[in-house]
Amino acid sequence: MINREVKNAEEALKDIKDGMTLMVGGFGLCGIPENSINQLVKMGVKNLTCISNNAGVDDFGLGLLLQTKQIKKMISSYVGENDEFERQMLSGELEVELVPQGTLATRCLAAGYGMPVIFTPAGVGTEVAIGKEVRKFTYQGEEKDYLMEKAFEADFAIVKAWKGDTAGNLIYKSTARNFNPMMAMAGKITVAEVEHLVPAGELDPDQIHTPGIYVHRIFQGQHYEKRIEQRTVRKSA
Repeated sequence: MINREVKNAEEALKDIKDGMTLMVGGFGLCGIPENSINQLVKMGVKNLTCISNNAGVDDFGLGLLLQTKQIKKMISSYVGENDEFERQMLSGELEVELVPQGTLATRCLAAGYGMPVIFTPAGVGTEVAIGKEVRKFTYQGEEKDYLMEKAFEADFAIVKAWKGDTAGNLIYKSTARNFNPMMAMAGKITVAEVEHLVPAGELDPDQIHTPGIYVHRIFQGQHYEKRIEQRTVRKSA
């Protein structure tokens, strides 16, 4: 059986270069590849295009790469929790492409399935549609306009799972099963960091969310912080 295990994030990401496009899994601060993001900061690679649901917060997640100005362009669906992101976008330092969340997910899936484009009604008649092709289709008896969106082309997909095996099979836990599964399918090279790495054959096949065929490199991460993005508590009586 193929062994996809590498020692650490440094080995897994060693051939990421300036100007590459990266898919980064997670939703807010949940299920993000913390070790890999920290390694990218250490590497100092720059002019990156990052495809991610959002851009983290000022001092955590992709916010760390924004602080060091390593990201040239963000393709995201929600960016409301990061002051540095806002500053760079408004000053023109950062190129931003805002994408409806369902479209973001489906463009990832399309890349994984080998489909060059999708057609969606989301964004028709808005700024999202500027410069893009619109076609009419009859679906369920109704003729509507659909916007053509291209599948993403990412040099690397970097994802986080709860448990994986040395063959690259992955299991996500609870809410961390968000953008990670679809991004894992879509990168030219997919890197998975996991909290628990076990020998091939130890995972229940019925529990596997991402088959190892999609994963090229896997390593066991260390010291996960698992922050809560917005903590809401009741006032004491």
